[in-house]
Amino acid sequence: MSRPNHVDVNQSGHTKSEDSLFTLVENEECDFSKLLEKPPRLLLNIERQRSLDERSLVNELSIGMSPRLCARTTDLHISSSRVFEPLDMISSPVGRRSGFNTPRSQTGFEAHPMVAEAWEALRSSLVYFRGQPVGTIAALDNSEEKLNYDQVFLRDFVPSGLAFLMNGEPEIVKNFILKTLRLQSWEKKIDRFHLGEGVMPASFKVLHDPVRNNETLMADFGESAIGRVAPVDSGFWWIILLRAYTKSTGDISLAEMPECQKGMRLILSLCLSEGFDTFPTLLCADGCCMIDRRMGVYGYPIEIQALFFMALRCALLLLKHDDEGKEFIERIVKRLHALSYHIRSYFWLDLKNLNDIYRFKTEEYSHTAVNKFNVMPDSLPEWIFDFMPVRGGYFIGNVSPARMDFRWFCLGNCIAILSSLATPEQSTAIMDLIESRWEELVGEMPLKVCYPAIENHEWRIITGCDPKNTRWSYHNGGSWPVLLWLLVAACVKTGRPQIARRAIEIAESRLLKDNWPEYYDGKLGRYIGKQSRKCQTWSIAGYLVAKMMLEDPSHLGMVALEEDRQMKPLLRRSNSWTL
Repeated sequence: MSRPNHVDVNQSGHTKSEDSLFTLVENEECDFSKLLEKPPRLLLNIERQRSLDERSLVNELSIGMSPRLCARTTDLHISSSRVFEPLDMISSPVGRRSGFNTPRSQTGFEAHPMVAEAWEALRSSLVYFRGQPVGTIAALDNSEEKLNYDQVFLRDFVPSGLAFLMNGEPEIVKNFILKTLRLQSWEKKIDRFHLGEGVMPASFKVLHDPVRNNETLMADFGESAIGRVAPVDSGFWWIILLRAYTKSTGDISLAEMPECQKGMRLILSLCLSEGFDTFPTLLCADGCCMIDRRMGVYGYPIEIQALFFMALRCALLLLKHDDEGKEFIERIVKRLHALSYHIRSYFWLDLKNLNDIYRFKTEEYSHTAVNKFNVMPDSLPEWIFDFMPVRGGYFIGNVSPARMDFRWFCLGNCIAILSSLATPEQSTAIMDLIESRWEELVGEMPLKVCYPAIENHEWRIITGCDPKNTRWSYHNGGSWPVLLWLLVAACVKTGRPQIARRAIEIAESRLLKDNWPEYYDGKLGRYIGKQSRKCQTWSIAGYLVAKMMLEDPSHLGMVALEEDRQMKPLLRRSNSWTL
């Protein structure tokens, strides 16, 4: 396809002192119930600073350099027609490019040589539609059959979009948001069945007609996917990215467009509809998210529930307070309270809860039942007793009647931290677990998509003998470099920069040398995946986002939300099932 010249990646950014400041920004608490009131017209003068701010709960974390205050101010008009979140989580202003676009980082230290290579590779992956960049293809590996790796995946573009936002290039993200919104309105049909109007595409491709000299878009809503499963996570990622764009640029006009407002409402209509559910969580088919093959994540997977929670919170901040918007805001507030309580109570596992489950009685009937889901203690897997540390905990993979999936899933737990679905105590416990089980979850390449791998008879039953998801490979315990950005963001939010630095250093030792693989195989992530594509775009973008966020923690504001005090549980840190 035709493509304009690449933008010069060596533009100089705003200089910093060699004494760089690393700060952890903890948000002031927000009361969701107040969002139901119509806000007055406001003109806020927002101090954008990385220093200790008396209006925010800020912890300075030293990384070997003395902190220096650096204040930035800007004026932002807040429309009276919508709610805009408190901007106490500070984002870098658009137009200020990251130091990683230059040979020397803004900290004054030499940037890692991988950074320039990563930016060149990321820009090479750009896809253009009628002269404008609209996304990045999944991989630039020409040594393998393309399959659908030459398409723009909605979930895959998120780290790319964040990298461009952090680098002061929001137009690419804006184009992507508008083009995917246009695709949402298409008729979606698999065989003789019509999908919901709000379904977002899993991916799209630009088709060029050399005869007519024009370009068209072709979208996949699951009709071409393995297993023919619609992507439940695409709509959630779209809302999260829209909020990141708004947060990064301060531009609310995109989110306030009638088309974007309608797009959000259509997505919300799908997941807030009433049915036979007795739980506030979303019931999903296997293969409906990043793990897009049969892996036993059907039911109520933590990845979807965490993304659902975060998307609801982002939508709450982006929806207008008009008649249509207010109806959804009220439904969102109710769902958030129920969802947070359910997941914090029933998905959470630490040593005390594990011991409680181990001692469960079964066949209880009444409202006073302790074992509410009738989970059989004999179903506890052997590995969990050694895996669970004395200090630490995590949200397990799935909870449904008589079934608990005790596997660790990285994406769901990191999003739980960033969205504040996890309480501060639970967030700390998740990071404690990662530190305690570093070899198992990080090993020689961050980061395990899930742990542990399923094998032997269990693998045959759960995956249907899937040759791509053999033990410690691909989705079955494989190591995915793209998850690095989520880990680093969680580290910044919880004040654990040392974990982030350690993980980045491990990734830097191999990623470029191995030509940016999609995933790694083996118990420690030692081997390039047997079917792994090279030059995988989200591996590249995930690394760049991780580096930029560690250099400038104010970028965290794009992907993190403050805790809501109205959703604080009355439960102690070890949330007992005896409620």
